[in-house]
Amino acid sequence: MSNSAKGSVTMRVIAGQYKGRQLKAVPGKNTRPTTDKVKEATFQIMGPYFEGGKFLDLFAGSGALGIEALSRGMEWGILVDKSPKAIHIIHDNLKALNLEKETEVFRADAFRALHAASKRGLQFDLILLDPPYAKGDYEGLINEIVSLEILNKGAMIYCEHDHSTVLNPLHKSLSLIKQQKYGGTITITIFRNDA
Repeated sequence: MSNSAKGSVTMRVIAGQYKGRQLKAVPGKNTRPTTDKVKEATFQIMGPYFEGGKFLDLFAGSGALGIEALSRGMEWGILVDKSPKAIHIIHDNLKALNLEKETEVFRADAFRALHAASKRGLQFDLILLDPPYAKGDYEGLINEIVSLEILNKGAMIYCEHDHSTVLNPLHKSLSLIKQQKYGGTITITIFRNDA
């Protein structure tokens, strides 16, 4: 995260079709943008580029992670956030990149969004979990994702959390493919659905 004197955050798309394009950040201290270094390392692990696929970002913030996935070849995704400010910024960023047709945006609680996706019969190749660290019910969310059967075979669940949160595979269908610490606070845990 690069802070200017005024405390604003500049973000950009790291790779793919929209590489180098600037993205707006959500103002205030309630969102914590994923740094370029972490984004780059994470997408190298999950596969630098995708051949289609659908994603669900449950704590989208500015939409940067979902936009990165689209830039790298995913075809469609849903971006969810509870914050009206975040929803506004997501729409701005999608409009700037002409990605409105490739996305749906909802202001909703993460659990509600999961149930809505399940009712529509949707299945995903990537689910992004990057909630405010102190408020993230990772185990509850992962349990819900598995029980609702909204993961395609080989789909990944990306979790960004602080070092004090320990995440292990909760279901035999999930395998841990990477757990990595970055800097003083961030840990990335990635699971794959093998069912």
